[in-house]
Amino acid sequence: MKRIALIGMPNTGKSTLFNRMTGGSARVGNWPGITVELLSGKILLGGDMVEIIDLPGIYDLHGYSDDEQVVRHFLHDNVPDLTLVILNATQIERQMSLLLQLKQLNMNIVVLLNMSDEAKKFGITIDCAKMAEMLGLPIFLLTGKYGMGYQEAMHAITNALRYRTPGMAEELRSQLEQDEHIEREMARLMKHAVQVPSRLPDNLTERLDKLMLHPLLGLPIFFAIMYLLFQGIFLFGQPMQIGIAAGFGWLHDSVLAPTLTGLPTPLQGLLLDGIYNGVGTVAAFVPIIVLFFLFMAIIEDSGYLSRAAFLMDALMAKLGLDGRGFVMLLMGFGCNVPALMGTRVMRSRAMRLLTMLVIPFSLCSARLQVFVFITAALFSPQAAPLVLFSLYLFSFGAAILTALLFKNKFKNSEPFVLELPPYRFPTLRQMWLRGWHEVTHFLRRATQFIIAGVVLVWLLTHIPFSAVPASSDTLSGMIGDWLHPLFAPIGITPELTIALIFGFVAKEIVIGSLAVIYGLSGNALGGALAHQLDWVQAYSFMLFTLIYTPCLSTIATLKSESKDNAFMLFSIFWSLGLAWLLSLLFYQGARFLGY
Repeated sequence: MKRIALIGMPNTGKSTLFNRMTGGSARVGNWPGITVELLSGKILLGGDMVEIIDLPGIYDLHGYSDDEQVVRHFLHDNVPDLTLVILNATQIERQMSLLLQLKQLNMNIVVLLNMSDEAKKFGITIDCAKMAEMLGLPIFLLTGKYGMGYQEAMHAITNALRYRTPGMAEELRSQLEQDEHIEREMARLMKHAVQVPSRLPDNLTERLDKLMLHPLLGLPIFFAIMYLLFQGIFLFGQPMQIGIAAGFGWLHDSVLAPTLTGLPTPLQGLLLDGIYNGVGTVAAFVPIIVLFFLFMAIIEDSGYLSRAAFLMDALMAKLGLDGRGFVMLLMGFGCNVPALMGTRVMRSRAMRLLTMLVIPFSLCSARLQVFVFITAALFSPQAAPLVLFSLYLFSFGAAILTALLFKNKFKNSEPFVLELPPYRFPTLRQMWLRGWHEVTHFLRRATQFIIAGVVLVWLLTHIPFSAVPASSDTLSGMIGDWLHPLFAPIGITPELTIALIFGFVAKEIVIGSLAVIYGLSGNALGGALAHQLDWVQAYSFMLFTLIYTPCLSTIATLKSESKDNAFMLFSIFWSLGLAWLLSLLFYQGARFLGY
């Protein structure tokens, strides 16, 4: 099978092009360093099945970040049949050096000058024919976001696959000796093939940045935008969640229960009260998760998160981090795993470790399901968004506290460099791919973790079968009673304790396990929780869920990225201890004040 590698600097649109070529679901973002692993997809091209590899964004071949080493090792060990070099046409002066480095490797190359529509708006004129003649490479203007120039480029790619790439190990090893020649060649290309206005015209990006990057208004605007995002999730998502939950309830009562009446009671309970109630309760949150990622896709792809990183850099520097660490925290809102992997763009190991220590405090989408369900059950529609927003503030607070306490242990001196891309609005296709990716990811986790989790919870709450389900005589009751002295000071009941234990595997299991423990789902489960808990207990439980040990996937990623078992264990025990301490302070403080 032939292989095509996509190479370019960060923020050139590689992942957008990858998605367009493969119909895949590579994460698309508008800040440097978003692609942190080797994503691949297969397509039929010119009668041959071809594998497309989306490599991490790099600035040059002899850099020292993990991403740059990943690309260098890939090219050394897996010579592609064709290399697509993606350049941002609006930044061609800065990006030409990478192309010239790759050209010296004697590779089979097709060059795609992406974002050509934006370059035209800036008054940048690129003579592709002249540049192609001077370089001896096929070069095409492209707008990957909208598909302009895509068909012509694909035709050239198909033709270029007929030619093979020679080996390049020796060329790669001698790359460091070629800098002076590259500078001369880049100056010659810019002189003869590119026309850049002496001053780029004022545009919407500059006008928006005057407001968004304002030294006093910038951060309030950012937090206002995030608060509006949560309001939108509740406004549009909760009615859909309630409707889907009602549908699952009708299916349970009208179809499944009568159909399974003849089965043995334990098996009937496992299928209905265990698997169906648990998975159905979690599945009802799919619309909310999709909405969350659609809204986040607009913010990410617009280029605004790079501004947020810039605004937060001064504060993050005092914590031993930089603006990239703030971006990784925001990435963790979706999932902690890719955020941890995103730290590879940092050259300093100390900064990487400190950033990895704070990322698990990000309120990921799995925790979001838990909090949306509980806030909807125990708080008014007016208070629920504020409660959720406060949990996001606690998320930042836990990260800031951790960074302050451990910044001297992980000292760093790496300078902070970040490009501010122009503002863009994601296309409907990009948002659809993003939403579809999250739904499929959710369903995969449902089959891997949630079903296994709710089955195990059902067994724990029903064994021995002679006991009353979920009572203190069952295995779950024994575990809950044994741990009760530890969790009672923070207001967490034995039932909630069992849910927390399973939340260690995956936070998506928490609500499903509660459905199994109570033998209820949907609105009935919410009503039972509201009857048993007051708002202080509920908030203490959510605070503990927010901060305590992340899921197994996150822990595995911590281990693989840090390559340090001691660091992984330290992260686990620190988050557990901090979660208990903060929940204790909140719960006992609220009780002391008479709540």
